Amino acid sequence: MRIEILNTGTELLLGTVLNTHGKWFGEELFKLGFRIQRLTTVPDGDAITQALRECVSRADVVIITGGLGPTSDDLTREAAAEVLGAELIEDEAAMRSLEAFFAIRNKVMAEVNRKQAQVLVGADVLPNANGTAPGIYVPPRLNGAANCAVFLLPGPPRELYPMFREEVAPRIVALAGLAKPPGMLELKIAGVGESDLQQEVDAKLAEIPDLEVGYCARVGEVDLRLIGDEAAIEAGRKIAEASFARQIFSDDGSSLEATVVRLLTRQGLKLATAESCTGGLISNRVTDVPGSSAVFTHGFITYANEAKRDILGVPQALLDAHGAVSEPVALSMADGALRVSGADIAVAVTGIAGPDGGTPDKPAGTVWIAWAAKGRPTVAVKQIHPRNRKDFKIATSQSALDGVRKIVLKMPHA
Repeated sequence: MRIEILNTGTELLLGTVLNTHGKWFGEELFKLGFRIQRLTTVPDGDAITQALRECVSRADVVIITGGLGPTSDDLTREAAAEVLGAELIEDEAAMRSLEAFFAIRNKVMAEVNRKQAQVLVGADVLPNANGTAPGIYVPPRLNGAANCAVFLLPGPPRELYPMFREEVAPRIVALAGLAKPPGMLELKIAGVGESDLQQEVDAKLAEIPDLEVGYCARVGEVDLRLIGDEAAIEAGRKIAEASFARQIFSDDGSSLEATVVRLLTRQGLKLATAESCTGGLISNRVTDVPGSSAVFTHGFITYANEAKRDILGVPQALLDAHGAVSEPVALSMADGALRVSGADIAVAVTGIAGPDGGTPDKPAGTVWIAWAAKGRPTVAVKQIHPRNRKDFKIATSQSALDGVRKIVLKMPHA
């Protein structure tokens, strides 16, 4: 089944709003056994009409997002009516739903909101429990332009996502009559470059019949995507694990921080962080994970030397002799964080994010990462990430968290 997504909204092209719909739709549709054939984004106005006309000429299903609001630039209904050769009328049930939405909030509905109750004649109205704009479904039999099903959906994620799952997904499955969807396994791998991963496993994976292989590189990690039947996927997994078992941190889509929190919880261990150059990014990533309060105790942001000395107890003599970005200071930070917090594991980072501040001996991008754990020697590694400040911080936080993951795997249950 050929499925196209048409995202509308000038704000998406100006960059003032991040368009995350493509990623979300790709994941949701793949779970159902489908893939997006094309993703198009157009500004508000006449461009919607032209883009929709092109979409319905190629696709079996077109999903349009945005442009269902009450303002003058919300023109998706009008564009669909023109392209599909259908009349717009006010739907009584949609109007009652609109009126109830405002009544329950003690607000007077503006006259312009009546526009949101307009639907194409013969189309299905898709209820919106999270906003004022109902969705619209035009089945293929009503499409005068082509044998194509068209869904008009609101743009805000809080409205769009529930409506898709409850109203759109079942209709697409029914249209397709699809049997069991293909399986997919995504292995997330830390500390390995995309080219190194591909060089090691690509030829071996290519020998597995009916296995589709894909790679996606991010800062500090690579995702290996395996698509096929159960036997093919399992064969691919074994090949990847044979070379990168220690580096694979997730096979269920979990982020590195979620994996760390899960492992800490399972082991009954506590974590603390001491951050200089990352400015709290490591602790932020950990505390973004639900349930992290059970395992995370302290996040020290010791950016200045005085903070390293006064909060973590780093000796001034070490700072004077070696500088803040050094192995002795990183080790002392980790030991201090472990001692002050009372946690089981502490990770510390100190580096030069750049672009300024580097020297020939310590160029911008240099970072020392140290890990301290109860009953284990404190260790540190030097890394160089010559990136922009944001990516430097991400890469450093990846290495720091991956080191925590590996330590937890070696520690006994509390």
